[in-house]
Amino acid sequence: MSSSPVEHAALAAYISRPTGRNGKSIGLVVAIAALAAIICFSLAIGARTVPVSDVAAALISPDSGIDSETIWSLRLPRTLLGLMAGIGFALSGALMQALTRNPLADPGILGINAGAAFAMVVAIGLLGISHPLSLIWFAFAGTGLAAIAVYAAAMGGRAGATPLRLTLAGVAIGSVLRGLTSTLIFLDPNTFDHMLNWEVGSLAITGYDNLTYTAPFVAMGIVLALISAPVLNIVALGDDQARSLGAGLGRARIMVVIAVMLLTGAATAAAGPLGFLGLMVPYVARWIGGNDQRWIFAYTLVLAPIILLTADIIGRLSMRPAEIQVGIVTAFIGAPVLIWLVRARKVTAL
Repeated sequence: MSSSPVEHAALAAYISRPTGRNGKSIGLVVAIAALAAIICFSLAIGARTVPVSDVAAALISPDSGIDSETIWSLRLPRTLLGLMAGIGFALSGALMQALTRNPLADPGILGINAGAAFAMVVAIGLLGISHPLSLIWFAFAGTGLAAIAVYAAAMGGRAGATPLRLTLAGVAIGSVLRGLTSTLIFLDPNTFDHMLNWEVGSLAITGYDNLTYTAPFVAMGIVLALISAPVLNIVALGDDQARSLGAGLGRARIMVVIAVMLLTGAATAAAGPLGFLGLMVPYVARWIGGNDQRWIFAYTLVLAPIILLTADIIGRLSMRPAEIQVGIVTAFIGAPVLIWLVRARKVTAL
């Protein structure tokens, strides 16, 4: 027996209910405080530890001393990139999970950031393009084409694009794209020498050029994500029920796709194809904030840089004065999470 539109509306309101709002708000404040602490540690820790008091002094009154130069030219850009890239990858994962109702949707697992990386390498190696702003547009194109390829590969058969089929198609296509990217880089090491760390996923940058070009696109992606959150709550009911409630599914899907392209493309262009953030962070955000996408997105915005900057700090401390690239650390953390999700049978639709 089918439900009435009134029952559908009641169910949609139930999903978006403000239950536990005080507790969730307190949790969000605690997370913001934790993020502030992690930012301080990120600015203080490196090949040489700078006392937090000296970090504060350097930020308030910059001078020509070595600590001030290190913080302003190396550690502050690195920390800001961690904030931006973490949000970009994790929020795009949360959007993809909400739209496809696939708990394994992640820009890395589905091969989308591999498409962005491959497009950038083609632009540099074959077309001779080097300007950061031009490369970002290639990253957007690679993101979109990879998403289309993964969805087309998963659509075959009677079952259609199930969560598991999307995951398998994404892993396969992403592996091919990563292999092609590595091949192009190693065939011309002189051209791509500065991209070897980027290919793994790295926050090690000098200066603010990358941030200047990529941050506006991440900001636009965040705005689109927040606008789409209420509609995605209704999408969780299923397409038929969402249509009966008058939800504009086509417009919502277009908005989410554009947001994912902006977030993933810009983050990949700046930090390389980091994986698993889009898987881990939304899962934790959902565990804390429930099924309301507004809370999931809010927590994702805070938890993502916490996790990425923590992974970066671990990489810096592991082999001082050298370091392990943050992409390797996130892979070590994220791979067991993926295995656990699969073994726990959490690959059914959300």
